[in-house]
Amino acid sequence: MNTPALAAGIDLGGTKMAVAFVNRAGRILARQTLPTEASLGFPRAVDRLSRALEQLLARSNTPASALAGIGIGCAGPVDPARGRIHNPYTLDGWADCDIVTPLQARFKLPVFLENDADAAALGEYVAGAGQGRNPVVILTLGTGVGGGVIGNGQIYRGVNGEHPELGHIAVAPDGPACYCGGAGCLESLASGTALAAAGKAFGWMDARAVFAAAAAGHSAAQALVRRAVEAVATGAWTICHTFLPQCIVLGGGMMDEHFDLFAAAVHDRLRTATQFNRQAVVVARAALGNDAGVVGAAALAFLHAGGLVSQSETI
Repeated sequence: MNTPALAAGIDLGGTKMAVAFVNRAGRILARQTLPTEASLGFPRAVDRLSRALEQLLARSNTPASALAGIGIGCAGPVDPARGRIHNPYTLDGWADCDIVTPLQARFKLPVFLENDADAAALGEYVAGAGQGRNPVVILTLGTGVGGGVIGNGQIYRGVNGEHPELGHIAVAPDGPACYCGGAGCLESLASGTALAAAGKAFGWMDARAVFAAAAAGHSAAQALVRRAVEAVATGAWTICHTFLPQCIVLGGGMMDEHFDLFAAAVHDRLRTATQFNRQAVVVARAALGNDAGVVGAAALAFLHAGGLVSQSETI
């Protein structure tokens, strides 16, 4: 099967959405970014995304028929099987919204929807830190903690196609309550939101301020950072014993400045493992940054159209 050389990727977040043309090697050839403006309505956002894609097609003199399809990575919850977004939490008013049908009708192309963490994981697998490694797990630490698992070029799914919520692995049963209904979740200890919430008692207004205070020697800030680092190391231990990955990719905003700190703790914890080949596990910094979402979203279209690019192939 001859798969087209280009696909469209859409990264749909709470504040920004990006549309890009990506080739099968994971290279972005054209891109447009625009504010989501979710509160102004779902139909308006779909129309603006469509017009952005039409503008990219026109500027590159590319017919829509030249694309393998359109892939969408969206902040969850999403239902990939039904093509619906159900996220009134970070996408104001977007409850049970069908994004696949209108795009299919407008562009006469196959359209695929995934959780944004899964799309980012696929992007890192195809063209980033997970390239040439299998299986790959990505943990993204930012406002929350998300993650995805890729094995043999496929996104791992649970029952009913559910997405693994790696941010809700319990790492400290006596830890703070989490909105998921549990306590001591990775997200409730190691996310930027969690660090900011804990730091406010000491006058630090966000995670960046907590890290700065820790670097300046403030013992309370150091304790909060240490708790977050230990939570990630414990989460990585559980992930390695569950999925046996060859690579754990650490990404998200917190890793931009603090990867070495977290990676060292993960390495130290895994060094004591005896039930799998710990030497085979690579802990890597995410390589694609904000590009992971659109690259992975486009990879969805290639995946469904005839398979992902070989990791040794260049286009």
